[in-house]
Amino acid sequence: MKVVILAGGFGTRISEESHLKPKPMIEIGGKPILWHIMKEYSYYGYNEFIICCGYKQHVVKEWFADYYLHNSDVTFDFTRENHMEIHSNVAEPWKVTLVDTGLNTMTGGRIKRIRSYVGDEPFMLTYGDGVANVDIGALVQFHKSHGKIATMTAVNVGQQFGVLEIEPDGTISKFREKSNSDGGVINAGYMVLNPDIFNYIEGDSTVFEKAPIESVAARGELMAYMHKGFWKCMDTQRDKQQLEEMIALGEAPWMLWDR
Repeated sequence: MKVVILAGGFGTRISEESHLKPKPMIEIGGKPILWHIMKEYSYYGYNEFIICCGYKQHVVKEWFADYYLHNSDVTFDFTRENHMEIHSNVAEPWKVTLVDTGLNTMTGGRIKRIRSYVGDEPFMLTYGDGVANVDIGALVQFHKSHGKIATMTAVNVGQQFGVLEIEPDGTISKFREKSNSDGGVINAGYMVLNPDIFNYIEGDSTVFEKAPIESVAARGELMAYMHKGFWKCMDTQRDKQQLEEMIALGEAPWMLWDR
């Protein structure tokens, strides 16, 4: 199953760095948060990624182009016509497709643009700015068990994101944008989607979290996978600092591969 990661937004809320690079390329613990997200999926055996690029997409492409070299021991022998010898490498077992999905394309439009790379199989989708210790294997099994179009990971945190109304059997009966009076369970990303989802996305101007998700929920085709563990979105500089502190203290719950 392929993993699609939305990494094309402007990320203006972290202004200190996002004027130089896309938000998913902002580093925590010396690595882009995008790398941390990919490492989590890889921990569960999912190693094929489709990255939806947009804002400063060349930064993402250049980082991956140099990844093998930057993670290897290398000897440069300039006495032998610039000979380069690679002694060892710690490259990941990843296949990464980087797609320029447009500078101003909305989230739904970015997903629509990678349809040919996904094919006719179910796929996973998440955002490029949040880390969690979601059990990806259990998430996929839950999605397969109910047979509906979409599964969305839900967490119970302070109100910042889209609100979910969930029935006792796990069906999401309604999805809507937040309001100041809200409290409760929210969308944490980490979704599993059947290819039918593309039928609900019109084009570049479609915001995935509005009409597509609202329509799927109204049809009873959106299910919630409840996650009671760690989840945090890197939305501000303060969020970044908190994640950095967790790594420095050796208390980063999402870094399962480092245990």
